[in-house]
Amino acid sequence: MRDRAYRQFTLLVSTLAGISLLVGGIGVMNIMLVSVTERINEIGIRLAFGARPQDIRRQFLFEAVLLCTIGGLLGLAVGYACARVVPAALGWPTEFNERMALIAIACSSLIGIIFGLLPAQRAARLDPAALLRSV
Repeated sequence: MRDRAYRQFTLLVSTLAGISLLVGGIGVMNIMLVSVTERINEIGIRLAFGARPQDIRRQFLFEAVLLCTIGGLLGLAVGYACARVVPAALGWPTEFNERMALIAIACSSLIGIIFGLLPAQRAARLDPAALLRSV
């Protein structure tokens, strides 16, 4: 009975974490798409001066991964602080698992890669001549 309850609780927490990652990823993608739109002049100038589309793609993908990784690190710091403060106040035993922390950071970086691909592709496909006409 105890193992069944543990499995159900694990499934519930995993489902909530998956939904949170999906919503967060969509938010990052939207922010990056807005960033591409706002930086059209910069992209056009970079392309006109010889930047290749893969350079633009790499820049926006790096920004998305950096954004998600920093968010993951901040979340890990808040979680670590809560794991120290709350149990001390309530008398619950806790432990910090470094392996799980690394997996969490890797997942946040992976979310940046997955949800940063569309904005990076969109930025790389822009036509420099059309972009420079809008300057």
